Amino acid sequence: MQTQNFNNENSGDKTIFVKMVLDAWESHNARFNKLMDVLTDEQLLQEVAPGRNRGIYLAGHLVAVNDGMLPILGFGEKLYPQLENIFLSNPDKTGIEMPSADELKKYRNEINLKLSSHINQLQPGEWFAKHTAVSTEDFDRAPHRNRLNILVNRTNHLSYHLGQLALLVKPL
Repeated sequence: MQTQNFNNENSGDKTIFVKMVLDAWESHNARFNKLMDVLTDEQLLQEVAPGRNRGIYLAGHLVAVNDGMLPILGFGEKLYPQLENIFLSNPDKTGIEMPSADELKKYRNEINLKLSSHINQLQPGEWFAKHTAVSTEDFDRAPHRNRLNILVNRTNHLSYHLGQLALLVKPL
């Protein structure tokens, strides 16, 4: 198999590849938004399976991860840094007070607006630049550690947790 050269700034292949990743990201975010609009507060307080995380924790976890994308992609600081301790540094059911479902929905909307604003301004070649969590030396050795790779990984992460959250939807 021949490898593609994505170093050409005008590469049509690069543009197509970036569009595919952005479309997947937007599609999964739309599914998350729709699911959050459908799930009741009562459903979100339920475990997705016996002994597993509650929906509210998974929703908060996804919001916190999206918030963390802002600095990693070079789009500015987190909007809600307090979410890291609640949803990333600690597991569910530790007794830490967490935001309500309505607050998380508000945070999600604000974070996604800021992410979308920056995402839509990037040119295809800019997606192949290093993200802020990798050193220049490491990026030179591993150029796949770029902004686009962050978006691919976060899309997969979102998809995984969407599957868990879907278990909370009550059948008709």
